[in-house]
Amino acid sequence: MDRIDAMKTLLAAVDGGSLSAASRKLGMPLATVSRKVAELEAHLRAQILIRTSRRLMLTEVGETYVQACRRILDDIDDAERTAGNEYRIPRGHLTLAASVMLGQIHVEPVVLDFLKAYPEITVRLILSDTVANILDEHIDAAIRVGQLPDSSMVAQRLGETGWITCASPAYLARHGIPQTPADLAGHDCILFEGHSSTQWSSEIWRFGSAKKPLAVPILPRLRVNTASAALSAAVAGTGIVRVLRYQAVRALAAGESQVILPAFEPEPIPVHLIHASGPILPLKLRAFLDFAAPRLRASLMG
Repeated sequence: MDRIDAMKTLLAAVDGGSLSAASRKLGMPLATVSRKVAELEAHLRAQILIRTSRRLMLTEVGETYVQACRRILDDIDDAERTAGNEYRIPRGHLTLAASVMLGQIHVEPVVLDFLKAYPEITVRLILSDTVANILDEHIDAAIRVGQLPDSSMVAQRLGETGWITCASPAYLARHGIPQTPADLAGHDCILFEGHSSTQWSSEIWRFGSAKKPLAVPILPRLRVNTASAALSAAVAGTGIVRVLRYQAVRALAAGESQVILPAFEPEPIPVHLIHASGPILPLKLRAFLDFAAPRLRASLMG
């Protein structure tokens, strides 16, 4: 079995939505297409496709394998063009990741402009407040907020953000404005658990500098796992919330939320664009890094 040929056949079927579509695209008999996919599944000892009367669906294993196939075929194409010293146009598929609100506010507009500039590149943008593993999930690049652990990742610093504590004017009018972090003990708090895997304890809000840290226990009235949900609850007057500044910028500008305790907030947090290291950087990824980094810096600074 020619595995590269089988991968191309599989991708044609997945992209076309059926084995018949792959047969037409590749000019190959339907029986041959079916045989190649079956041989690939037998080689992997795993089911890749679920065949129904209407369309093809990928199994969970198939989703991961198809992503890997795209990367492999793109890398082969890149390597052949480099070896042949051809004029190269960035093409292929990129998978990018960011947290939900950072992605919506800053990353997605840059990605849309990138797609206009590079018509032969397709992008999958994953927005989640759960930190994804770049290597395990076949992610080409990610925008990360916070200190980076030591790793083999390559990082470009884009700027910085910071934690702020805020509430709606209506809530503060009813309950009063806290003057110190200790005053939070008498207030309803909304806990955003999206960063619970970092140094932020699930029931501790930290204020002050590294030299003079201040840990304040809170009793959450509401717990949510996305910043947008936490902020919406705060705007509705449910309580006080702690989010990153870029997450609240629209609510602050609209007067729906008000910053409190600004003198006690901790030091700024860096924002990085990261990707896996390697001897050869794919042209499609290099194009994205060169395009996105300066635009994301400008957006974060604004």
